[in-house]
Amino acid sequence: MLREFLDSSASGGLILMAAAALSLVAANSPLAPAYFSALSSYLGPLSVSHWINDALMALFFLLVGLEIKREMLDGQLSSWNKRILPGVAALGGMIVPALIYSAFNAGDPATARGWAIPSATDIAFALGVLSLLGNRVPTSLKVFLAALAIIDDLGAVIIIALFYSGSLDMLALGSAALLLANLVIFNRMGVARLWPYLVLGVLLWFLVLRSGVHATVAGVLLALTIPLRTSPARPHDMEHSPLHRLEHALYGWVTFLVVPIFGFANAGVSLSGLSLGALTDNLTLGVALGLLVGKLVGVFGSAYLVIRANWAEMPAAASTLQLLGVSLLCGIGFTMSLFIGLLSFADVPLVQEKVKIGILGASLVAGLLGFAILRVAPSETNKAMQ
Repeated sequence: MLREFLDSSASGGLILMAAAALSLVAANSPLAPAYFSALSSYLGPLSVSHWINDALMALFFLLVGLEIKREMLDGQLSSWNKRILPGVAALGGMIVPALIYSAFNAGDPATARGWAIPSATDIAFALGVLSLLGNRVPTSLKVFLAALAIIDDLGAVIIIALFYSGSLDMLALGSAALLLANLVIFNRMGVARLWPYLVLGVLLWFLVLRSGVHATVAGVLLALTIPLRTSPARPHDMEHSPLHRLEHALYGWVTFLVVPIFGFANAGVSLSGLSLGALTDNLTLGVALGLLVGKLVGVFGSAYLVIRANWAEMPAAASTLQLLGVSLLCGIGFTMSLFIGLLSFADVPLVQEKVKIGILGASLVAGLLGFAILRVAPSETNKAMQ
């Protein structure tokens, strides 16, 4: 399962890179009016952009929730010994970027609310870069990056739920809570068929959307109720459990369709009016340096201190320089950073443009620097053979 996750995420990262490049081409070509018009056109009650960001991305968050639950109960995060290194690295990689962004934007209440934008790592993009390096990077570092990104995603979900929700509709919120309680009851009763969870999951998404909490949170809540075991009588048969079946069913759709569509719809930024002022704006610099410097210092610094304190071990066959390279790749904050940026400045397109410039610039530099370091860095296994 882990190998499948790493392989599919790496391939998806390459497709996501292509989607992002195409969106930039579309936004800076004669197709630009059609591109932006299509995203703002309405299908029923929501615009195309909102259908992508609120509905399609709920599937992405559903998959994230399933991965978090599986890894916590039966995977790379199933014990505290396994959690401590990626957990502390993820925490440092969320706090330091937020502090850097806040330092640049402390004097402007209008932009200060974007503090969480550089806190996220894009696992698909980062693993896509790693896939270009083949076996130069030990599998243990890929596992470390995947575990770190899963904890990072959990932190991002909590941040979105707590800080980026609107005014609350208590009736819709209460109804969503009742539906969630029913889903928990299904789980406790050992209901192994997926369709009851999915039917109530659609209703849960609608009620969460109406409640003022961001609709994608419904995907994570639904995931946490999906059983990891087939039945109480077969506690060790997890391969055929509802969680694994749903995860397998979602992988291809989310990795190769949902996330690339999101990237294509949201990475497009017009560079025609780009000025030096936009590049040196405090918001742009806060996002860019938060991702590029903050992730490096937060992830590598936290991991290095934990390893030096003997609280955790260096990933097998990995060198300190390789850990540094992977920490740089954590500065690729594409999908989740864009998502939080859109939530932070939902009604301010000009500010969104600066956010996108910061994310795209930092992600490009972080990816190139991380790739370059990992390309030349010897692993501990290679050094032992020399």
